[in-house]
Amino acid sequence: MAQEQKDIFTRLADRGEEVVGRITELPGAKALMEKSQAMAKSVDSMQKQLRSLDPLQKRVEELERRLDKLEGKGSTTKRRTTTRRTTTAAKKKTTPKRTTGGSSSAS
Repeated sequence: MAQEQKDIFTRLADRGEEVVGRITELPGAKALMEKSQAMAKSVDSMQKQLRSLDPLQKRVEELERRLDKLEGKGSTTKRRTTTRRTTTAAKKKTTPKRTTGGSSSAS
């Protein structure tokens, strides 16, 4: 029985190789294969470029830590942004409303 299973798997593998070989004969398949290969090369190139950014990121983080230490901010590594708050005095201060010409209710 092991011989029969091997034969079945061998036959399937052979058929798969034949199908892959014939794919390039289909219209447009050659262009598709070329574009997919070009895309794979582009992705590889992009991965190499992104990997080269890791050392730079580490250097920037180290410089930020040193700058924070020099500025006396302690050991915080992330910078926080603060929102501007208005005081209650600024909220109460309003400008008088102007009335424009047109109809006036006072006679």
